[in-house]
Amino acid sequence: MSASVLFDAPGPKAVVRNRVYAVLGTLAIVGLLAVTIMRLSDKGHLAPEMWDIFNYAGIRQNIADAILATLKAFGIAAVGSLVLGVLLAVARLSDHKPVRWLATGFIELFRSIPLLITIYAVWVGFLTDYSMWALAVGLSIYNGCVQAEVLRAGVNSVPKGQREAAYALGMSKTQVMTTVLLPQAVRAMLPTIISQLVVTLKDTSLGFIILYPELLQTARLIASNTQVNGMYPYVSTIVVVGAIYVAMCLALSALATWIEKRGRRAKTGIGTAAAADPASNAVLAAEAGNAVAKGPLPGGPGGGDGGTGTPGN
Repeated sequence: MSASVLFDAPGPKAVVRNRVYAVLGTLAIVGLLAVTIMRLSDKGHLAPEMWDIFNYAGIRQNIADAILATLKAFGIAAVGSLVLGVLLAVARLSDHKPVRWLATGFIELFRSIPLLITIYAVWVGFLTDYSMWALAVGLSIYNGCVQAEVLRAGVNSVPKGQREAAYALGMSKTQVMTTVLLPQAVRAMLPTIISQLVVTLKDTSLGFIILYPELLQTARLIASNTQVNGMYPYVSTIVVVGAIYVAMCLALSALATWIEKRGRRAKTGIGTAAAADPASNAVLAAEAGNAVAKGPLPGGPGGGDGGTGTPGN
């Protein structure tokens, strides 16, 4: 019995075995977490004093400044990667071979180089005194190459008939790309585009390698310069900063889900009638009633019996 093209539906014995494995795996994970918490507690990492440091105004201000620095670099990198992605996607889809080969080589090169190396090379080679811009440029280059491939896939997913119809109407290649292909590609690939922006947000943590005071670098400084009970609060700092990263990524993911649902409603037309103004509906109904009461249109057939009639030729 096959329930999917990817795998066969499990039989009764396989179902029981999978459930046993699931229970054992869950118990193992819970046990590991319990042992970890007990060991951290025994070493004093979960003591209230370790968490009380976040009540200090100075530490709170440092974290707030770090969040702002992270969002600054992310904003610049997000805009830069989208602009570069559009340019590279259009260049890779060009009919001119040199342009297409140059774009392909650029994309493949920077997708193959680790992002950390790209950021460090930009910082050392060009922007030593501007760590924020070095981080933003490195993120823009790498993520722009990824976004270019996403947009190219979206353009190729548009039915060819639409492109041919646009050319038949006399539109130029630029008009076809900007008014027919790219808008549909962006709508189709919007969830993937915003998902890549979530990756860009997380990759801002690589700014610590160039000493940019983003969230991870600030957390490292807080944990290594604040001593409580003869220990450094690495565990509490990691938990707090990790929660902040999770909150920012979840907010961006929620935005992606909302935009996707909104675009789906706009595409299918669902919910359009509910947005209509009741007053305008009443006016239209009154005008239709007046038209019927006045009888047939001049020159139409059936003029004497109050029929609806049609305009004469």
